[in-house]
Amino acid sequence: MDKDQVAFEPASPIVSTLKEDVMPLSSEEREQLANAKFLLENPSLAVKITNAIGTPIERGLGLLPAGWQTSIQKATNKALMSALKVAVGTMDHKKRNTSSPKLHKGLVALSGAVGGAFGLPALAIELPVSTTIMLRSIADIARSHGEEISKIEVRIACLQVFALGGSSASDNSADIGYYSVRALLARSVSEAAQYVVEKGMAEEGAPAIVRLITKIAARFSIPVSEKTAAQSVPVIGAFGGALINTMFIDHFQGISEGHFTVRQLERKYGFEVVKKTYEQLPCIKRLNTDAQKARTG
Repeated sequence: MDKDQVAFEPASPIVSTLKEDVMPLSSEEREQLANAKFLLENPSLAVKITNAIGTPIERGLGLLPAGWQTSIQKATNKALMSALKVAVGTMDHKKRNTSSPKLHKGLVALSGAVGGAFGLPALAIELPVSTTIMLRSIADIARSHGEEISKIEVRIACLQVFALGGSSASDNSADIGYYSVRALLARSVSEAAQYVVEKGMAEEGAPAIVRLITKIAARFSIPVSEKTAAQSVPVIGAFGGALINTMFIDHFQGISEGHFTVRQLERKYGFEVVKKTYEQLPCIKRLNTDAQKARTG
């Protein structure tokens, strides 16, 4: 068994055990959790992109040059390291009750236009930019769910979203669930957070940092590959690249909304209560709740 699987931390260190005297989730909160489950268990980026460009992503993969997997892996690792530096050093700590997804979508669309115009060679430049913008959007959503961005653990939880929005070649099943992914990442997240608190980002090659980036990159590289393949289709161009990047950030904004809804409920009711309720809920699409509409404006 992977040692990471044995170290699963709840959203907040003050809620470490099941609360026996807690009231069950209200009907509205169960609805919020059901919405979150649908977002987290139904990542459909490839399907959305295929429908938008009218061409299977596999065609785009066939057009990529030899060695593209290595190029994407390097770009993904570089993008995540850049995003981690932002998470540690320059995030806005101010509390907000609303997020601004449209603003960040517009910025990511602009960077996507570059990728659409120049293809794979531009990925090393475009991906760190778009990933950092997406991280700021993720943090914005986290704040709207009551997270304290000043805490390193919360900032790394924002980075963790990039792993929740993809799959890995090492997954035993294509249907590996949200809580399973969190369990797989838990020790790496904890060790990286502790290292950053103690030493900051002075050493990018520190084992704790490298392990975290490697684990997240293994999953994040899948949607990055899908995005890159779609942008390699000849008819795409700058406009299509912008459209694909808009879908790319929309995908991770949805994952963020689900992830931080779960964490918010875990802080209130405890990890085990929310996990048990989550597992019992059907995975079907629900309408946006009033609370979600208020957060996103």
